[in-house]
Amino acid sequence: MTNEAMLVVIVYDTPDDKRRRRLARLLEDVADRVQWSVFEGWLTTAQIDDCWQRLQQVVCADADRLRLYRVCQYCRDASRVLGQQQLEQLAEYWIV
Repeated sequence: MTNEAMLVVIVYDTPDDKRRRRLARLLEDVADRVQWSVFEGWLTTAQIDDCWQRLQQVVCADADRLRLYRVCQYCRDASRVLGQQQLEQLAEYWIV
């Protein structure tokens, strides 16, 4: 297990408005919304595990779809973005 943050992409789809709002609120706490149901963020393995556990409490496996992708360095370097928002970058410094 590593403390190093990695870029993750989380996407979801649900027919239920209440679950949709709960998923969005949960994900807004850990990542940036880049599309209506698509979030990107830099998370550690522990944060990913915690987020996944919380998401499992909201998602209805029979009706919803949720995916979490870990984006490796090679894939980030090969990624392309068109439009206003660029691919999420890890801050090189932190202000505390």
